[in-house]
Amino acid sequence: MAGFTENALIRKLQDLNSSQQSIQTLSLWLIHHRKHHAAVVKTWYKELLKVKDSKQLTFMYLANDVIQNSKKKGPEYGKEFGEVLVDAFKLMAKTGINTKTKHSLHRILGIWEERGVYDANKIQEYKVAVDPNDAIPSKVSKRKSIDTEPKDPEKKPKLESREKGEKRRYSETKVEVDGKIETHITLSPKTPPGDPPEPEELIKALLELESSASSDEAVRERIASLPPEVSEVQLLSKLEDKEAALNLSTVVNSAVELLAEYNLRLADELDKRRKVAGMLRDFAQAQRDLAKHAEARLEEYNIKLQKLYAVKAEVKSHIESLPDVSRLPDVTGGLAPLPSAGDLFSI
Repeated sequence: MAGFTENALIRKLQDLNSSQQSIQTLSLWLIHHRKHHAAVVKTWYKELLKVKDSKQLTFMYLANDVIQNSKKKGPEYGKEFGEVLVDAFKLMAKTGINTKTKHSLHRILGIWEERGVYDANKIQEYKVAVDPNDAIPSKVSKRKSIDTEPKDPEKKPKLESREKGEKRRYSETKVEVDGKIETHITLSPKTPPGDPPEPEELIKALLELESSASSDEAVRERIASLPPEVSEVQLLSKLEDKEAALNLSTVVNSAVELLAEYNLRLADELDKRRKVAGMLRDFAQAQRDLAKHAEARLEEYNIKLQKLYAVKAEVKSHIESLPDVSRLPDVTGGLAPLPSAGDLFSI
């Protein structure tokens, strides 16, 4: 996965379109580079100020995808976007959003409210930013919050149904993108949390395992060469005098120290191997997701290539059907050539 730079992000935002594939591909890349969340959101907002009105909604869908899909990995993006969303919504309202766009924004806010992405006060603040007419008196707001409390214990809020939905491998959200209803797929909560590691980080962790405790042959040979008396209690009866017992005690103490230290190293190795296993799992999952996106993109551009081949063949056929001007008969009949522009003005 390509490394993060601000210029790389700007290029990707410029190439962003309203298709689900385009939004999710960039969203995946941003989540992968979650540690740069502050720079990402700052650049996202800066580019939002520059784009045409028609593309602003696409930027909001990208923010929505990143905020929701990164929630299980950490709150960074949710908090960072939360600082600029009011200004972003106000910007869109100022540029004159149409009814369809306003409906789409309210749809996003409705999803955030239902899933608890932001609290009710924040959601209300965003709604007012989209449309000041959505402002409601504080008393009404208070009354509304009281009325929404479940009166019947069996009629619990939508949280329970949301928890049931989370048992599915994927949760699907129907979202309107430029008038088209598309399904944004969110990875199941069963997907292990954690960012996919950078390739260099993964390679370094794997190389460190080569010098782990289990590969230390010298220590294993020392342990194997210990006399059987240190681990077999029944052999103690063969000790004939105090000197032999003291010698064995020295050997046993040395063996205990050796094994205790080796066991600590093995426990540390076990922790590292579990960590590397998680890194490999997250990395493999990220690569599978990227492969899926790459496959879809390849199919899309193969279709475009076939269309270009068809146009190329058609152009070639059309060129071959045109007459060769050099072979046409001379129809001037020996007439004098037409005067040049200089001749006309010199008359």
